[in-house]
Amino acid sequence: MAFSTTEPPFRFRQGTRPLLISMPHVGTHVPPALAARLTEEARHVPDTDWHLEQLYDFADELGASVLVATHSRYVIDLNRPPDGASLYPGQSVTGLCPVDTFDDTPLYADPKDLPVDEEIAGRRDAIWRPYHAKLAEELARIKAAHGVAALWDAHSIRSVLPRFFEGKLPDLNLGTANGASCDPELAQTLLGIAKDATGYTGVLNGRFKGGHITRQHGNPAAGVHAVQLEMTQSSYMQEALPFDYLPEVAAGVKPHVRRMLEAVLEFVERK
Repeated sequence: MAFSTTEPPFRFRQGTRPLLISMPHVGTHVPPALAARLTEEARHVPDTDWHLEQLYDFADELGASVLVATHSRYVIDLNRPPDGASLYPGQSVTGLCPVDTFDDTPLYADPKDLPVDEEIAGRRDAIWRPYHAKLAEELARIKAAHGVAALWDAHSIRSVLPRFFEGKLPDLNLGTANGASCDPELAQTLLGIAKDATGYTGVLNGRFKGGHITRQHGNPAAGVHAVQLEMTQSSYMQEALPFDYLPEVAAGVKPHVRRMLEAVLEFVERK
């Protein structure tokens, strides 16, 4: 089955400083022909990283470039390798073109409607490849202009998801591919900010160590420092339908997230 979409694969704003913020899971668009194959639950795209553009609304003030996905991760997951290889071998994960939700329920109403190789290739060509090409292009531009580049991969997730982790997830989950994707000094600075955030919990390279984007593009030896932040959605929004943004709740965590981004810029701009 061929794949087509009328939506562009991303939105992009170019900044003035050596920082790119990537938001690969905020997209909610599902082409109508595909949406018709999904369950009613799946059409609500519950596993979206909701409202991150609003949470990171200070990005322009910081001079950051911003790359934002438009399509739902149910169409294709931009933070997975193009071959669909597992990022966490031995653990439960969702795939490049998922077939189930985070709650382990089927996405497709009829098992005969699961995506086949041709359709997966079409989704990859239409959405995955353009997003990653733009990401690499912007990091190269930043590096050429500033001599160094930082990539911040912004994510959020429900705070309790038994399929993936026990109990409640820490609020601020920093991932640097076990130290491979950014300078350890920067990682420790960011962890210090997370741990000093009163009322929130933080961890470095815990359950979430950074996905394909962090692992693929982070290269501190070449002056490209990549960090993933996986936040609990309870820190800023309603975790169940209708998934509302909660400004008074978000106001508590937003200054800490901004301080992390400021620390990233302080680190790379002195290099």
